[in-house]
Amino acid sequence: MRSRSAEPDAPLADDVEYTGVDLSDLVLDGSLAGGRVWRGRRFVDCTFHDADMRGLATEGCSFDGCRFRGTDLGDSAHRGSAFRSCTFERTTLSGATFTGCSLLGSTLLDSRVRPLTLTDCDLTLAALGGLDLRRTDLSGLRMREANLVEADLREADLRGTDLTGARLRGTRLDGADLRGARLEAGALTGARVAGATVDVETAIAFAAAHGLRIG
Repeated sequence: MRSRSAEPDAPLADDVEYTGVDLSDLVLDGSLAGGRVWRGRRFVDCTFHDADMRGLATEGCSFDGCRFRGTDLGDSAHRGSAFRSCTFERTTLSGATFTGCSLLGSTLLDSRVRPLTLTDCDLTLAALGGLDLRRTDLSGLRMREANLVEADLREADLRGTDLTGARLRGTRLDGADLRGARLEAGALTGARVAGATVDVETAIAFAAAHGLRIG
């Protein structure tokens, strides 16, 4: 892979690594972006503040330590791409799809994310506190040690999701489906779980965590 610290007005290209590039305020879905589909590109410590990336598709790209503030990623599609330790602040992700992607250690703040499609994705250590994820399908995802403090997950599908070590203080899980999810029942004690569906084992552990004696 070639490495480049590109100037903002130079066309981006596939299979190139970009480091420390500022792509703020640019429309990245045309000639400057090198096409609407990005393949094999790597961005390290790059800035995409207020960039227009709506409808963009990425395949096998990686973004490490990049910053997206006010960025429009609505209706974008990502397959096999990685967004590691990135920050999304006031970012639009509504209509976006992520398939086989990693958001390891990334932070989403005050962003629009509904509707959002996540399939076979890794959100380990992701910070999603306070996000509105109502009725979102999060089934089967890896969300180990994710920060979900005060996130709204009402009626979300969390079947088979790995929530080991996830922080759930104040998380709204009313009506959520948690069958088959991996999590410590004690973590649910600080969450709102009215109407949530859980496995028998989780229900018993949850009751025990609340001091009930199972006869």
